[in-house]
Amino acid sequence: MSTATATSPRARSWQDWPVAARIAVIYVAARLVTTGFFLIAAALSGPGSRHGVDPSLGQLALGWDAQWYWFAAVSGYPSVLPLTPHGDVAENAWAFLPVYSYLSAGLGTVLGSWGAGAVVISLLSGFGASVVLHGLLRDRIGDSAALWAVTFFACGPLAALFQVGYAESMFLFLLFLALRCVQLRRWGWLYVLVPVIGFTRPGILAFALFLGLYGVYRFARRRVEAFSLREMAHLVGLGAVAVVAGFAWQVIAGVVTGDPRAYLATELAWRRNWIAGASDQFVPVEGWIQGAGFWFTQWGLGPVAGFVALVLLVLGVTAVLLFAPQVKRLGIELRLWSASYLVYLLLVFFPQSSIFRLLVPLSPLWGALAVPPSRAWRIGVLAACLLGQWWWIYNMYALGNTFWQIP
Repeated sequence: MSTATATSPRARSWQDWPVAARIAVIYVAARLVTTGFFLIAAALSGPGSRHGVDPSLGQLALGWDAQWYWFAAVSGYPSVLPLTPHGDVAENAWAFLPVYSYLSAGLGTVLGSWGAGAVVISLLSGFGASVVLHGLLRDRIGDSAALWAVTFFACGPLAALFQVGYAESMFLFLLFLALRCVQLRRWGWLYVLVPVIGFTRPGILAFALFLGLYGVYRFARRRVEAFSLREMAHLVGLGAVAVVAGFAWQVIAGVVTGDPRAYLATELAWRRNWIAGASDQFVPVEGWIQGAGFWFTQWGLGPVAGFVALVLLVLGVTAVLLFAPQVKRLGIELRLWSASYLVYLLLVFFPQSSIFRLLVPLSPLWGALAVPPSRAWRIGVLAACLLGQWWWIYNMYALGNTFWQIP
């Protein structure tokens, strides 16, 4: 009997499966592994942990910032800003954007609780993000490498975010859709996506910068690749929409509370947990300068070493985005997005334990690690992803009892 005759439709190879089906298998397997990690973390959780002894999966899924999203959904946003005993603005719900909170509440009315709605949205968004990520990478690095990149993404150190009550999973799905629209130059969809992203999680101003840089890139190459007036108009218009969306929440918070600094003061309230007596005035890049001094002092190396390390970090990351051949393979859109988002973080963020979570929007860069065709390399990267995921879950959920164990 010939091979052709012996091979039945039911014995199709893995490569013949539809892309979405292959990704579904990978994603479900990854979520089962993450669930196992959570169960082990729950068994190891003790009286010193934020989550107490033997917490349920539901308690872990709704821990940390998930409580703030829930609180915004059930109690709304305060019209009077809460204050600390020292008169500073205290932590409050204005730091958490409303789309994920209220969408989870809407689905929760059907499923029985806000938490159920939140976790289902995170799970489905994570799968959607995985499918779109494959599309972002496939034409640049090939189907096999793109599928490995999706595997790294689904199993990565922060993959627990796909099954907890955080907005990151939904943000990634919407962001990847927006990046795919830019790749395909389907500008109309972005007029819908950009405002929704802007009210899901902070970061839309980075997308505005990305659109501006992409427009400059296209204009500079107009003699090599046509850049029509219509496309120019779309990029300018979409950039304006992204800027408006990026500042709209600040304006809304100011109008509701009567304090034009309500949003920024709220965000800075978290920084004061790290830097005693930190200013309540936002200054771009100051967070990283403060963070470099703070962390390197904690590590016994002194602030000067921190400032030197910060400069070297910025130069090193810039060099990777500009010159690393594996990164260049990903295409100009993903490189410009990565650069824009890193500039945004440099301008606004104070580096602390949440930095790992804040780096998740750079997930298209998993494609660079998937480019080398060596199976041993790819399995090694996957093993490192799973080890990193366990380390993160163990520290943030099983322990969660010191200042740097905050996801």
